[in-house]
Amino acid sequence: MKRFIFTTFFVLAGILTALADGAAEIKFDKTKHNFGMFSESSPKVTCTFTFKNVGDGPLIIHQAIASCGCTVPQYPKEPIKAGESGAITVTYNGYGRFPGRFRKSITIRTNGKTEITRLIIEGEMTPAAADIK
Repeated sequence: MKRFIFTTFFVLAGILTALADGAAEIKFDKTKHNFGMFSESSPKVTCTFTFKNVGDGPLIIHQAIASCGCTVPQYPKEPIKAGESGAITVTYNGYGRFPGRFRKSITIRTNGKTEITRLIIEGEMTPAAADIK
């Protein structure tokens, strides 16, 4: 009987602690960015996706994974407190790639209510020869 009461107490304490922390929730200003047209002679382009933690608890970004090695996301490693904002910077490097249209995704995994969010970047890299007139 003592063991049952002891176990029940710890289970309830764990549930109350989890509820007191609140849940994080990430909200992006935008989830898609179009670079438009840019030249192969300047193949590196960068954009920033801003977000806010609109939840009650701290937001932790566990991973930001790009669909291709030509795309590199940088994200905050420290927890984002409730009500605070942050940014994810994404760089596309078209060096060594064929000119033309591209569309890449970045998968963001968090501890928020919505665990996975997908960001999209797209654009068109024009041949460097088109720069010469």
